Amino acid sequence: MPKFAANLSLMYNEHAFLERFSAAAADGFAGVEFLFPYDFAALEIRARLDGASLTQVLFNAPPGDWGAGERGIAALPEREEEFRRGFDQALEYAAVLGNRHLHVMAGLLQSGQDRARQHEVYLANLAHAAREAASAGITVLIEPINPRDMPGYFLNRQAEAHAICREVGAANLMVQCDLYHCQIVEGDLATTLRRDLAGIGHIQIAGVPQRHEPDLGEINYPYLFDLMDALGYAGWVGCEYRPRAGTSEGLAWLQAWRERQTINLQPGLA
Repeated sequence: MPKFAANLSLMYNEHAFLERFSAAAADGFAGVEFLFPYDFAALEIRARLDGASLTQVLFNAPPGDWGAGERGIAALPEREEEFRRGFDQALEYAAVLGNRHLHVMAGLLQSGQDRARQHEVYLANLAHAAREAASAGITVLIEPINPRDMPGYFLNRQAEAHAICREVGAANLMVQCDLYHCQIVEGDLATTLRRDLAGIGHIQIAGVPQRHEPDLGEINYPYLFDLMDALGYAGWVGCEYRPRAGTSEGLAWLQAWRERQTINLQPGLA
């Protein structure tokens, strides 16, 4: 059965950020993820995790100036020192929060900048990040993001992400496979999981096309959850979606899945 983590940047927005941990735990989540922790002290977040008996699964390295529209700097020339300082900060937070995965955002294609040059910078920064993370037992993740939600993002397709991991050649550099983005860009999700699972370090989900709960839209998630089990995926599944209404009120899909698994585990019914 997949292990589901609540994404506290998109879910539980009815609560202040530090109150979202206990709200997620009350709904039965055992793990959480979010975009960025840097507005809060690491020990303050750690206390919320411990108080709710939650596992921190994932967060992102600093993305540059998010408010100004930047979406990562790993592929941006002349920003290498800033990237390295930011990644050091992410490692410091991870040492306190306990997560074993860090997502590094590539950034946007730069007007007037040669893509090959951005690719070169991206590889060098990922190699550095993987080296620094290895000593802490942390896996670095890169994520293809669809160009509808994030126009101009440097990395869009699954095969491209896996090729970049092979170019860098670090065992602790893997792909964050968000099935929402993957469906929008290329589809064929079951084949993608079968083909790429060995290189996938984390999976995320949301309904397509509105990015609401994974119980409405184009994707048959119960089928894919069964496939993850059949393929032996042992990682977390991040619920990175925007609830249609209240977060707790929208969790009928998760309750139905849990009930189905309970029935299947009963003797004579599996």
